Amino acid sequence: MNEAELIFWIARTWLWIGAAVAAVFLTIGIDRIDEDARGAYAFRPLLIPGILLIWPLVLWRWWTLEAARFDPHSRYRPVRAAHGIAAILLCVTVLGAIALGLAVRQEWPADFEPTQIGEVAQ
Repeated sequence: MNEAELIFWIARTWLWIGAAVAAVFLTIGIDRIDEDARGAYAFRPLLIPGILLIWPLVLWRWWTLEAARFDPHSRYRPVRAAHGIAAILLCVTVLGAIALGLAVRQEWPADFEPTQIGEVAQ
């Protein structure tokens, strides 16, 4: 098995597990953790692509809500503690990328003569 086949196998396995999680979660789990989703069946197919990709997060969130380890009041409290740090890191990263791009800017060779591309002679 080469690298491409391995990557394809991992992606296919990930999506099959995601499909199984989506089937179980959308038929059993969503009604148990979200009272607003009870009886609302039209939007559930729209959730399938997301669940296929982030199924570990769906399982973890489902487990924390079922195990009552989740504070319901913190659900609506915005998480802003890391926003300042993230903004500073983003600014430093952007400035660093600009500085690095300017530092490694290439110069044309002195003996290079540009030529205009014309029509192809037949």
